[in-house]
Amino acid sequence: MQVDSEAIRDVSYDAERAKLFVTFIDGDRYVYVGVPGEVHRSFLEADSKGQFFAYEIRDQYPYNKVDAEPG
Repeated sequence: MQVDSEAIRDVSYDAERAKLFVTFIDGDRYVYVGVPGEVHRSFLEADSKGQFFAYEIRDQYPYNKVDAEPG
């Protein structure tokens, strides 16, 4: 889902696998593993997505860069 943020363009969540996908304004996409559903919901509700990400997600969960989808 698209979000209103200066740094983050899109957020999606795989509840079965507890994976949070974050796409930044520059197009880079990352997957964060082991993110609880509650953290995902709080992220979407946060007034500042970038600030929430910086304090609650970045450096808190293992992550990998996701290659761009072919197209």
